[in-house]
Amino acid sequence: MTARLPLRWFKSSYSGGSGTECVEAAFSPVSVFIRDSKQPERPHLVVSARAWAEFVAVARCGAEGEMS
Repeated sequence: MTARLPLRWFKSSYSGGSGTECVEAAFSPVSVFIRDSKQPERPHLVVSARAWAEFVAVARCGAEGEMS
């Protein structure tokens, strides 16, 4: 059996300062884990590292006004 490394969660820099919009993420070599920091015990999303990279690239384009 392979030992699982503990995840190192961090809060998104885009999370709201009021404490109502807190998203946390953790990275592994092949996956990205995403959860609601207000309810960390609840199930979380898991996406491939490649899917995450593609999402970030599209989000950056939108933030720069390049998406239609």
